[in-house]
Amino acid sequence: MADRAELKEWLKERRITEVELLVPDMAGIARGKILPTSKFLSGLDNDTLRLPESIFGQMVTGADAETEALTYQAPDMILVPDADTICIVPWYREPTAQVVCDCYDRGEKANPVAPRQILKNILKLYDDRGWRPVVAPEVEFFLSQKNIDADYPLLPPAGKSGRPQTGRQAYSIDAVNEFDPLFEDVYDYCEAQEIGIDSLIHEEGVAQVEINFNHGDPLQLADHTFLFKRTVRHAALRHDIYATFMAKPYEQEPGSAMHIHQSIVDAKGKNLFSNRKGKDTRLFLAYIAGLQKYLPAAMPLIAPYVNSYRRLVRFLSAPVNTHWGHENRTVGLRIPESEPKNRRIENRVPGADANPYLAIAASLACGYLGMTQNLSPTKPMEGNAYDSMRYQLPRHLLDAINRFRNSQDLRELFGAPFVDLYSDVKASEHDAYQQVISPWERQHLLLNV
Repeated sequence: MADRAELKEWLKERRITEVELLVPDMAGIARGKILPTSKFLSGLDNDTLRLPESIFGQMVTGADAETEALTYQAPDMILVPDADTICIVPWYREPTAQVVCDCYDRGEKANPVAPRQILKNILKLYDDRGWRPVVAPEVEFFLSQKNIDADYPLLPPAGKSGRPQTGRQAYSIDAVNEFDPLFEDVYDYCEAQEIGIDSLIHEEGVAQVEINFNHGDPLQLADHTFLFKRTVRHAALRHDIYATFMAKPYEQEPGSAMHIHQSIVDAKGKNLFSNRKGKDTRLFLAYIAGLQKYLPAAMPLIAPYVNSYRRLVRFLSAPVNTHWGHENRTVGLRIPESEPKNRRIENRVPGADANPYLAIAASLACGYLGMTQNLSPTKPMEGNAYDSMRYQLPRHLLDAINRFRNSQDLRELFGAPFVDLYSDVKASEHDAYQQVISPWERQHLLLNV
């Protein structure tokens, strides 16, 4: 949709009564407003659709982070709906629309810390060089029984058989069929929102599922992933269970990732990772090298919580280093078997808990630095990457924050205001976590030390 007139006509044709204005915050949580359609339309005309900038300083807990990167005045931002994102909210009875918004100040300058704008800034760097990234996320999540008391661990839900899974069912069709009514709703909801889903599989963990998206434009795929996570949670609640994108919700199970397949094409759509003979190009190797060099510093964007690092352990289908290799799922950077025109890199490091805008931006930023700096990667890993005891990635959140805050190259790409604010938000979340006494501490320290 090109203009406001088309937007208004879209709402009129579908007799929309309410509109949700969605702004993804630092955590990827949907902040915003719900307005009657008439109020929304008048707000479009007079720029009165607004939210305070302070939403970007909120932690996942809902509290405000300790930061000097935002002013205490909390000025309003003008919300500018992206008409290309408007769609039906399929789980409401009344005809309701949702639209993802960009944030601007009164001088029509884009907000420099908004996650969606961060991704757009990275894409502009590519566009300036005549490059066009193509991505495809793979998002894993777990199903669980409702967990009313957070002090108790999660339990797998019962499916159609009335029995919960007790063992891993990787790639099992019957295990997926246990939750057919839920996934039928998910597919219907995604179709109503024009979210392009490629496939659904049962992953390794108990009641763990993976959804693959079609390859496409990074901004559109980030929007779709953002809406998808919200969609799955709503669909699951209709079936009286939870869907969680927490990186490591079950102690004895593998964690949930958001693998990002990525390639770069030119203006004509030619894959720049393959030459005329179908071999690896210099840009391809440099992109890998950029991921190897900068992913450890970009970790807060792709592993944003204390829990994220519980997933990144050896022998549990998650990388612990930045090795790369062909058809090797033990490395952080896998090169899937494909035709030369489809050559791509699968970044297996990001967690499902990451903000999709920031995770995609981080991966593309690392690759961009590799290509512009003409970096060279290590030799491809031939064997089991877990045999290397060396962890190349940060082991905990504080280490990751410090690396991110002190990376001059990433600071220049993402902008100092964003780096400082995001780091402060993550540091404040870590401080909040440190105030909690865990069951492990009560179990082993209470009477023994």
